[in-house]
Amino acid sequence: MILFIFEGKRREPELYKTMEYLFFRKKNNIIFSFCNNIYVLYQKMHESDFTEDIVTVLQRDLQDRQDNPLKKYMRSDFSEIFLFFDYDCHNQNLNKGIPLETTNSRLTEMLAFFNNETENGKLYINYPMVESIRYTRQLPDHNFNSYTVSLPSCADFKQITNDFSYYGNLDFISFRLNKQGEIKVPSQNAAGKIDELKANWNALKIQHVLKAVFICSAAAVLPEKKVPIDQEELFTAQLTKYVQPENEVAVLNSFPIFLYDYL
Repeated sequence: MILFIFEGKRREPELYKTMEYLFFRKKNNIIFSFCNNIYVLYQKMHESDFTEDIVTVLQRDLQDRQDNPLKKYMRSDFSEIFLFFDYDCHNQNLNKGIPLETTNSRLTEMLAFFNNETENGKLYINYPMVESIRYTRQLPDHNFNSYTVSLPSCADFKQITNDFSYYGNLDFISFRLNKQGEIKVPSQNAAGKIDELKANWNALKIQHVLKAVFICSAAAVLPEKKVPIDQEELFTAQLTKYVQPENEVAVLNSFPIFLYDYL
């Protein structure tokens, strides 16, 4: 059984469940929405000096919630754990006024701790946030490697994405969810819709993996031998090439990269 921990409650589960339906078809995986940012999670991990596993930390935080999806489980029940969070570099309200250098240091610490899905868990970061999945012109977008956003502009990234994207919503890669949180596959032309979504996911996978490689090495080609994208290396490259010298971040989403890594 695999545990997926998401920052948000709507978009991330919708994206993951669509990917699962299209590519994995695995059952009994657990989805948990943290409903807060990575820096709040850091504080909870820091309280135990990173000596406790993520399931134990979340269990303590959720002990009074009746809808606790982790109530029956402990770390040993999960063969793998994946976490998906936003960089959120811009949001001083969420980060409680903490300087960017400090939040960068804390995220570096989190990536070092959550670096293996079969051990502490593996952390994936969206730059600057999950809406980056839609920041593209019509697929395939051959200019994707060049897309960056200034750190001050990240506060308006949702609107920037709406204005920039060829796609008006997530329907080009995602099924909608019903009230029970289950995907709604259209009854008419289901096969055609599935083929369309798969093609778009595969195009996004190539775009985002190529850009991750480009950020880390300046090479714009897929590696000859497939290896997982190193999230620590990627974050360090974001800092040294974009954040610190240019006060910007390269737009990148973690879900297509996860798809590449996992398959």
